[in-house]
Amino acid sequence: MLSTLVYCSLGQGGVLSYPASLSVSPDRSQFFEYESVSLSCEVQGNSTGWRVVRNTSRGILSECNTDWGKQRGSSCTVSLTPSDSGVYWCESGSGEHSNAVNITVHDGAVILESPVLPVTEGDSVTLRCRYQETPSDHTAVFYKDGSLIRAETTGEMTIPAVSKSDEGLYKCTNSEGKSPESWMTVTDAGPSPIPSPAVPVLSMSLPRLLCSLLVGSSYLLVTIILLVKCCRSRTQGETRLPRKTHQDQLGDHVEEE
Repeated sequence: MLSTLVYCSLGQGGVLSYPASLSVSPDRSQFFEYESVSLSCEVQGNSTGWRVVRNTSRGILSECNTDWGKQRGSSCTVSLTPSDSGVYWCESGSGEHSNAVNITVHDGAVILESPVLPVTEGDSVTLRCRYQETPSDHTAVFYKDGSLIRAETTGEMTIPAVSKSDEGLYKCTNSEGKSPESWMTVTDAGPSPIPSPAVPVLSMSLPRLLCSLLVGSSYLLVTIILLVKCCRSRTQGETRLPRKTHQDQLGDHVEEE
């Protein structure tokens, strides 16, 4: 329970943005006893000062290279025993941390191969029932949240496109035994990018384009010249009209009387 609380408080990977990420090789969350696993802190930039930290199912918080694992740079290699089950993450000297992963070490004959990191909606995911020894029958039965999903004669089950409804606790059973449960997290795919409007492409050749511009400019120039001439002619016509003198205006007035 304590390991689960730590796992949830640190985040289940991929949901939040972290300055570093913890990768697991082989990429699965369940392992047999005495298997070896490599844990690496992947940091953008300088990874100096980052170390692998864990909190076991017994509630023991410690760093790699203390009483477990072999630290090399920002990576840690562990030869697993059941007591190594717990939550693992990367931590820097300043207290920054990465995503957390939950690792289960099983001393039985069957484990479930499931993604150790969250999967994205729409991804194809394959769950496999892995056996420590070659079984007489590869048929495996898969369960989610304690409910039967289906049986597969190949020992593996594929979800072509996962959705949020596929998130939950998975396990498998076969004639050799049953695996522990592992939680599979499904994250949102995010909004689809808005396509940018198409940019019209000119199919006209360069010489033809220059010719069209030249003709258009000529028409515009001729139009401007005609407008200027018209305005000048009107102005000159108004200027040449004879103006009546004061005496002419008096004569007109007498004639009217």
